[in-house]
Amino acid sequence: MPSAAPRFRFAFLALSLAALPAPARACGGDFGAFVAGLSEEARARGIADAVAQGFLAGARQDGRVLKADRAQGVFRKDFVEFSRSLISAGRLGTGQAMAKKHAGVFQRIGRDYGISPGVLLAFWAFETDFGAVQGDFNTRDALVTLAHDCRRPELFRPQVFAAMELLARGDFDPARTRGAWAGEIGQVQMLPADILRNGVDGDGDGHVRLKTSAADALMSAARMLHGLGWRKGEPWLQEITVPDGLDWSRTGLNHPRPVAEWEAVGVRGRAGPLARGLSAAVLLPMGRKGPAFLAYPNFRVYFEWNKSFVYVTTAAYFATRLEGAPVYDAGAPEPGLSAKEMTLLQKKLAAKGHDVGAIDGILGEKTREAVQREQARLGLPADAWPTQALLGRL
Repeated sequence: MPSAAPRFRFAFLALSLAALPAPARACGGDFGAFVAGLSEEARARGIADAVAQGFLAGARQDGRVLKADRAQGVFRKDFVEFSRSLISAGRLGTGQAMAKKHAGVFQRIGRDYGISPGVLLAFWAFETDFGAVQGDFNTRDALVTLAHDCRRPELFRPQVFAAMELLARGDFDPARTRGAWAGEIGQVQMLPADILRNGVDGDGDGHVRLKTSAADALMSAARMLHGLGWRKGEPWLQEITVPDGLDWSRTGLNHPRPVAEWEAVGVRGRAGPLARGLSAAVLLPMGRKGPAFLAYPNFRVYFEWNKSFVYVTTAAYFATRLEGAPVYDAGAPEPGLSAKEMTLLQKKLAAKGHDVGAIDGILGEKTREAVQREQARLGLPADAWPTQALLGRL
């Protein structure tokens, strides 16, 4: 399947919206007029008319794109369910085989960017099954459709012009380039602006072609992660054991502490020592009775790739598995909430003044933080895992 987790990785938007003329912010309305407006803006950006017209000729709205954008129920799964649905013995074996096949590329990545093979292998696996399934949406139509849609035009409109620049370079075909519904292209599913900024000709053929070249795709993804702040040679996630008497209110990504302080209160690595000298946060994806991890600074970079908490945690964990870590201890977490109950919880939290982000029935980082604050206020174990007990007291 193409990208099991359609992404919202838009940290790349250095194409400043503030610098654009007012019409560039337009969305909706007659689609033909909208496309004409794109052509005018392309000219204002210095894109040759022949390139813009060649790109936009035949552009159409794709209803499948809008449907996919509004149907992301996969992110409503909890960590254990989600991770078990994505991680299999087959994927693990293929990842290990790919690590050997592309050992030379990974050596260059380690030298230039300090990123471990497992990190990139996990993304490669989740996004396209190592390049096997890259998506069947026409990329030009997907980008224009999402730019026209008024939900997030400021995110997608610049991607249209980035794709035009790829066309001018000979690395994009408006009629034939296909990928994910959100406009991502290639084996690691990068958006056009990402490719312009971070594309690497890994195989030396003079082009950056992420669909057909594993070397280009892996080197480009590594360069992007490095540019987003990846710290060379440092860990990202480690499974841990935690003592029963831990102060749960100090857990969560918003409560990092020096690793030495975690060790002092009884936190231990489940399969090896902790990385001393760094700061880290105790991460409990399903509360104090479920799996437990220590999230190091590099873990934050994952959120620049994908905003989904459950996807990020699963990708980071799978990366450790590809590096030799054991299967996590699932524990015995308390039952979570259904999507309907989670939506109700978010509404109740928002009514109390908490910022939970979108009220969408998805347990994201903001909802977790709000849950933890309410748990502490009510005298419940403040582990950021919402349960029926919490919902019943709000």
